[in-house]
Amino acid sequence: MAITRFDPFREFAVPPVDIYETATHDLVLKAELPDVARESIEVTVEHNILRLKGTRKAPADVKEEQYRRIERAYGTFSRSFTLPSTVDASKVSAEYKNGVLTITLPFREEAKPRTINVDVAA
Repeated sequence: MAITRFDPFREFAVPPVDIYETATHDLVLKAELPDVARESIEVTVEHNILRLKGTRKAPADVKEEQYRRIERAYGTFSRSFTLPSTVDASKVSAEYKNGVLTITLPFREEAKPRTINVDVAA
């Protein structure tokens, strides 16, 4: 008989993410999504909200009674992030490689820092 532990927070398991700003002043979000098919990932940006949704399917070749321990969460997940108004939503891009989803969120040109030359008056 397999022992199953009740975890009330299991359905809230979400992929971990890192968010950082690059030297070129873009925001980058990296989410760990191992064993998630690219077709199961949905990224949307609407009203300054970035939504990441997906589904991680349990392996079909392993039966429930064969498990000794299950720590990874299976099923659907969803995360939402409020973006600063300086992000240009029309230029957001995403890449999925080696189980890591990388979303690049460029800032609007007017929001990027710029250098202003100061002329010396004679």
